[in-house]
Amino acid sequence: MMFWILLAAIVGSTIAIVYLVQRKWIAPWREMEQLVKQVGRGEQPRTFLIDGGKEARRVSVALEEILIRQRQLDRQIGERATGQKAILSAMQDALLVVDGQSRLALMNPAFQDLFGVGEDSLGVPLLESVRDPAVEQIVGETLRQRKPSQGQLVIGRREFEMTSVPMGTDNGTLTGAVVLFHDITELKRADEIRRDFVANVSHELRTPLSILRGYIETMIDDPKLPRSETARILEVMDQHSKRLGLLANDLLTLAQIESDRSTLELSEIDLLRFFNDLVRDWNKKFAAKNLKVVVDVDGDCPKIRADEARLREVFDNLLDNAVKYSNENGEIRLCAGRHDGAIALSVSDSGIGIGSEDLPRIFERFYRADKARSRELGGTGLGLSIVKHIAQLHGGSVEAESVLGKGTTIRVVL
Repeated sequence: MMFWILLAAIVGSTIAIVYLVQRKWIAPWREMEQLVKQVGRGEQPRTFLIDGGKEARRVSVALEEILIRQRQLDRQIGERATGQKAILSAMQDALLVVDGQSRLALMNPAFQDLFGVGEDSLGVPLLESVRDPAVEQIVGETLRQRKPSQGQLVIGRREFEMTSVPMGTDNGTLTGAVVLFHDITELKRADEIRRDFVANVSHELRTPLSILRGYIETMIDDPKLPRSETARILEVMDQHSKRLGLLANDLLTLAQIESDRSTLELSEIDLLRFFNDLVRDWNKKFAAKNLKVVVDVDGDCPKIRADEARLREVFDNLLDNAVKYSNENGEIRLCAGRHDGAIALSVSDSGIGIGSEDLPRIFERFYRADKARSRELGGTGLGLSIVKHIAQLHGGSVEAESVLGKGTTIRVVL
């Protein structure tokens, strides 16, 4: 009897111990396993409360803290990725990052547009995706020599300065290179314009100065020149000194218009009154070539706000060209009207016209479609450039239309 009582006690104790172990140790860790799997999948568990011993409860609390920290890190990484993407998208220069094996690791939209590659090119070798030996050469030189390298390349009609810089860890291990493509097309064009401008100014000054110096030397060497010859020489000198004066005035005007200090004194201008004043002041020059002048201002054309002195300078230049290049008994038209939500003011003549190859360049400084005739008529080559800059100073633009032998129209849109 005692045996069976002892056996029952042992079995009951064993069952109690097994139940206790199951409840306190085995069951909580199974729940813990499920929690870990949910956290690993990025899911939010319904609860982190676990029945069991203190150790299991401490682990569940730590797991909850890990999930909270993980989500904070994910949010920070997302914010940084969004910020990085915004920065890369805002960059006008093309940016490329390659790894140590010269494979594409990162690129911005400007680079994708420039070379016609997409996100699927990430991880692809540089030469296979870009297919430009110059790019491969500069990047390869950076990776081999572990120092920055530079070069220039032409893509279509654009020129780029390419800079490649090695990228590595603190212990000196090379991890890749950062490559920047800076568009220098406009800089090159500006430098070319500057050189042309200096050369043109030098040329325009040299011709009248050499003539003046030659005649001065003639008069010094032979002070007893006949009066008629002296008068002829002085007349030529006077013409060239006036040409120098006109050139100096136009250069100063252009410099003033282009300076940051240039301001406009705006006022309301009645265009019909403005054009009639112009015709009155230019009437003598019109009459000299028997030119017919037509003023055409649309009835619904409003007054404009502009700097009248500057606008007068624009039309003095345009009328000067119209008179010079018009044939005898020709016609000049001054027109104003609405034009695509703006006001267009134009001067048209029925003169010699401008060729299609010259028309796009007539607003450049010193550019002359008919160089010999322009100099003969006393032009400085700066008039239309001044017109363009005054229009731009008003926030407007200029346009030109012409047919050889039929005339030219210069339009100022404000």
